[in-house]
Amino acid sequence: MNRRHFVSALSGATLVPAALPSFLPQAMRRLADATQVAIGRGAPPPVPGMPDAFAETLANDEDYWQPIQRAFDVNRQLLNLNNGGVSPSPSHVMDAMVRDLRFSNELPVEHMWRVLEPRVETARELLAREFGCDPEEMAITRNASESLENLIFGLDLKRGDEVVVSNQNYPRMLTAWDQRVRRDGIVLKQVSFPVPPPTQQRIVDAVAAAITPRTRAIELPHITNLSGHILPIREIVQLAAPRGIPVLVDGAHAFAHFPFTRDALGCEYYGTSLHKWLYAPIGTGFLYIKRDRIPGIWPLMAAGKHQDADIRKFEEIGTHPAANHNAIPLAMAFHRGIGAERKIARLRYLRDRWAKRAVAEGNGRVRMLTAMDSPHTGGIGLVSIEGIAPNDLVGWFSRKHRIVSTPINHPEFSGVRITPNVYTTVDEVDRFAEVVLEAAHRGIA
Repeated sequence: MNRRHFVSALSGATLVPAALPSFLPQAMRRLADATQVAIGRGAPPPVPGMPDAFAETLANDEDYWQPIQRAFDVNRQLLNLNNGGVSPSPSHVMDAMVRDLRFSNELPVEHMWRVLEPRVETARELLAREFGCDPEEMAITRNASESLENLIFGLDLKRGDEVVVSNQNYPRMLTAWDQRVRRDGIVLKQVSFPVPPPTQQRIVDAVAAAITPRTRAIELPHITNLSGHILPIREIVQLAAPRGIPVLVDGAHAFAHFPFTRDALGCEYYGTSLHKWLYAPIGTGFLYIKRDRIPGIWPLMAAGKHQDADIRKFEEIGTHPAANHNAIPLAMAFHRGIGAERKIARLRYLRDRWAKRAVAEGNGRVRMLTAMDSPHTGGIGLVSIEGIAPNDLVGWFSRKHRIVSTPINHPEFSGVRITPNVYTTVDEVDRFAEVVLEAAHRGIA
């Protein structure tokens, strides 16, 4: 199998040769090395959409993950534990984007617009296949914020109409809804739930209690950016659908973080970023809208009437680089080559490795606000240390230990969000656990 067929098989697409990106000879070498290790353990390559009996076995197999770690050209002098904000891309993804940028710059009106831009259809096909929808329901955007604001500002709402959100929604989405409150006179109802929630039903009940005859939409994160709890989206969709209430799903931290499909959620609207867990270049995302719902959403930037039912109306953003979205297929091939179930098993292993030690040895001062040993959490961990403010702790991590993290300050809880990724080593998370214990035992003065 040559490189072109190998990458096509990984991505799951049936593509004409002209539509496939060019690959350097070493592009997938690291992933191939990891695959050979897995085969040596008796584990066949992962098959997208199929159960992986070897996911848990390989989660702590450092011989398997070391080649994957070497696929990223990152600064190991710093310990980046804020991959949930934006993750580095594998080196070959960056190489492809830079190559296309240089090619574009030679003659932009020809190379960028006529040669490279049409290849967005390859990214559309691959993302639709992975998400489980029709390519004609998949818009390529720059991030989850752009995707969700197309929905938030694209819905026809009038004064007095109600929208249900949670107070753990992403701040930019709450700001967008607040603008509609100020401009259009809609009513925003924010629901609350504990961190961590005692049950998934607690979240469903909170949403149900907020619904009234005037409710016109529900907008919620698939997984919160605060504590990393995965919300029961399917159950909320089933609650809302009989009432004719659309559920808009913010999947910024979900897609390629853990395995799921559109059908598993049952949703009709979904937006996400691809520069977090898919490892695509910064400035890539998608917006899914069920085909018969597309005409009912106005695009954030104007499109002609002839595009009313065309998903591409949400891509009318003016001149933009083609290089970013054209590197999505390489990121997808890398993701599929690892395997979604192996990936989430590794992310949970890394989280549990530092978190369980920190809690067990932290003299009762270290608390995890992310549920452990739960199918409703992933690689994100929210930790707090009694008596130390999150901003002070994050500053100390950075200043003294060169650890990058992010503080979470919510009216109902607070802590430090920790998000390792597949390139993070066990030595690095062990070092982080020791730093947490140092703070718990000795303070940070």
